[in-house]
Amino acid sequence: MTDLELQQLRVEKWRLDGKPIQTIEAARGFLEDVGMCFMYPQRPALLVPTFVGAFVGSDDRLPEWQHAFKDPRAAQATELMVRLLREKTAFEANLLEENNGFLVAASVFPYFYALMGERNPKLPPRPGTRSPYSQLACDLYALIQNEGALSKKKLLEQLGGGLSVPALDKALAELWSKLRITRVDYSESEGSVWDLLYRWAPDAVKEGVQLSVPEALSALVSKYLDCVIAVEPAELETFFGRFVARSKVKEALNALLAARELSFVHVAGKSMLQITPAKVVVPRSAVP
Repeated sequence: MTDLELQQLRVEKWRLDGKPIQTIEAARGFLEDVGMCFMYPQRPALLVPTFVGAFVGSDDRLPEWQHAFKDPRAAQATELMVRLLREKTAFEANLLEENNGFLVAASVFPYFYALMGERNPKLPPRPGTRSPYSQLACDLYALIQNEGALSKKKLLEQLGGGLSVPALDKALAELWSKLRITRVDYSESEGSVWDLLYRWAPDAVKEGVQLSVPEALSALVSKYLDCVIAVEPAELETFFGRFVARSKVKEALNALLAARELSFVHVAGKSMLQITPAKVVVPRSAVP
C-alpha cells in the first residue's frame, strides 16, 4: 500500500470525497461506519475523522471549535449532531474538552463505558481526599438526579450562590469524565442539557458494566483500525492511552496479533497495523 492509497481510503471512509452527510440517515450511517469522531478538527491533530468534515464533504478550511460560531456550516452540523444525541444513536465521551465533542456510535459506546465509566453507576458520587469528585460535582449530581435533565443555565440558577461558569464547567467535567452524566440536548439560549447517563441510556450502561476491560479494549482497537485503515503502533497507543494505561493497550494489541485478527502492512517505509484482510478462497472450478 502506498501513502497516497492510504490517504485516499481515509478520504472515502471519512466522507471527505465531496459526498456530504446532510440528512439524519446519512449522519447515522457515517457514525456507525467510523464508530467515533470529533466534532471539529483537533489541535494538535489526532488521527480521527470529524463530523463537520463529513457534513461538509471536505477537509478544506474546516472551522475549529474556537471559530465555529463564525461558520454557518458549523451551526448546521451541530443541529444534525444534536438530533443524533436526542435519538440516542450517538453519545459523547469527554475525551479532551467539552467544546470539541467526541462522538461515539451507539453500537460502540458500551465499550467506551467499560473503559471510562463507573462499575456501580447508581451509587451516587461522594467527595473525599481520594475521590475524583468535588463537593460541587456531588451537589450537581444530586440536583440532576432529583430534578431530571437540566440545562447549564438552569443549573447555574438553581445552585446559586454566585457560582461561576468556569467552576460549573469543572464540576460537570468531573462527572462527565467518568460518564456519570451525558449531554442529551443543546440550544443557544439554554446551553447544553445534562442528564444522568444510567437514566438516559440504561441498556448501554448495563452492557458496558458487564464487559471486561480487555474485551472492550480489543473491540475498540479493532473498530478504530477499521476507521483509520492503517496506523503505526505508537500512534494507536497514544490515542488509546487517553482512556487506559498504555500497558493494557499493548496487551490488547499483542492478543489481537496472536489471534491474527491484526497484521502489519508496509506503507511508505513504515510498518503499520491493519485489520487482517480476509482470505480470498478461489473455487476449484475456477482453477485451470
